[in-house]
Amino acid sequence: MTGTEDNINEMLKIRRDKLKELQDMGEDPFLIEKYEYTHHSMTIKENFEELEGETVSVAGRLMSRRGHGKVSFMDLQDSEGRIQIFAKQDVLGEEAYKKLSYLDLGDIIGVKGVVFKTKTGEISVRAEEIILLTKALQMLPEKFHGLKDPDLRYRQRYVDLIVNPEVKKIFIIRNKIIKAIRDFLDNRGFLEVETPILNTIAGGANARPFVTHHNTLDIDMYLRIANELYLKRLIVGGFEKVYEMGRMFRNEGMSYKHNPEFTSIELYQAYADYEDMMEITEQIVAYAAEKALGTTKINYQGREIDLTPPWKRMTMIEAVKEYTGIDFNQIDSDEEARKIAKEKGLEITSDMKRGNVISEMFEEFCEEHLIQPTFITHHPVEVSPLAKRNPDDPRLTNRFEAFVNTWEIANAFSELNDPIDQKERFLEQVRKREAGDAEAHMMDTDFINALEVGLPPTGGLGIGIDRLVMLLTDQSSIRDVILFPTMKPIVDE
Repeated sequence: MTGTEDNINEMLKIRRDKLKELQDMGEDPFLIEKYEYTHHSMTIKENFEELEGETVSVAGRLMSRRGHGKVSFMDLQDSEGRIQIFAKQDVLGEEAYKKLSYLDLGDIIGVKGVVFKTKTGEISVRAEEIILLTKALQMLPEKFHGLKDPDLRYRQRYVDLIVNPEVKKIFIIRNKIIKAIRDFLDNRGFLEVETPILNTIAGGANARPFVTHHNTLDIDMYLRIANELYLKRLIVGGFEKVYEMGRMFRNEGMSYKHNPEFTSIELYQAYADYEDMMEITEQIVAYAAEKALGTTKINYQGREIDLTPPWKRMTMIEAVKEYTGIDFNQIDSDEEARKIAKEKGLEITSDMKRGNVISEMFEEFCEEHLIQPTFITHHPVEVSPLAKRNPDDPRLTNRFEAFVNTWEIANAFSELNDPIDQKERFLEQVRKREAGDAEAHMMDTDFINALEVGLPPTGGLGIGIDRLVMLLTDQSSIRDVILFPTMKPIVDE
């Protein structure tokens, strides 16, 4: 064991010894159930003129301590910020002042005292009573270095929130964004609903599901990869505007913008189309930015991005033509499309159709250029199994993806409501699944039945909440906007 480890272990032991002494004196902090506080730190600072000379009670974590002899200064941190505590033996009494020696950084305390301003002009509380509410048996990171290791920050988010105040602000903004989205939809007459997380069929997206087992029914089930098919059943049932915001689960790769457990919102509106969904998308993002940040013009990692509607619109074929020079309106055969893609250096398989090639070309050569908000429309039918065909070109669909900062943040369709066409597309997905594509759709016969009952013309939209929060809070990793991201456990050797 190193000398540093010895020192740490000794300091941890001292904390436990202090706790034991308090318990032996009948002053066990862990027996305290409640503390009545009257104010938070920032409330006191913002209302100093009204509160000066008044007695207040505050509660929070002891973050620093300094002083000498019969006077001590402490910083107390609560949910709003920090405030200085001024402790003087003459005010507290000799016995109570001596017991301050039992306090360590990180302890949670309650303080009752008078609001005043020190000679240096700092708003403070002159303590008349200090109560230890919780003894911290672990040490916080050293204040000048803090908690910097990203892996440790995500694993011990509770410590991260204590010592890195800017982290808490990210999640406060996240909350404002989510509230704004709900307010926007509620004000437009949408109904928030709940659909199953445990599914017998993983549908609504091309993704690999997590598998679990239901013991009573003795069947395997899937954590939902999307809630689309249930929400469309509700439109069949007579609801005209529905949405659900919640967790989705996809058993696939992890990256700076992918977490296996993530938050998204899907909404569906009867008698609407993908054009209506475009208007909702740009308006809802602008509304959320305005409510959370006070502006629709943001800076992301040094890039100026203007979220103000209306956003740019391009078809996928137009985007491929602009950024590669290849016009797929002039290319009809699958063979010619595959040949061109190979010449461009793409890995193409012999079963890929023209539509698959268009999608691959777009992803490889176009997405990186889509910095400002852009709607990419009319995806090939091969990559859009749930979208309605475009009447002018049945090889394409009335679908869009919204891109900002090169990321897809939203996906929407004029929903396919032809049960015969839908069944054929499901069968094609099943063939792909049988050929080894673990992300292809499963057959959902009950959903086909629902379409046969009758789905009105419907517009549907999905927005990735985590990516939107990343964008609006200027965070470079999805882990920085999820309180408890998925982590590989540390195994003790």
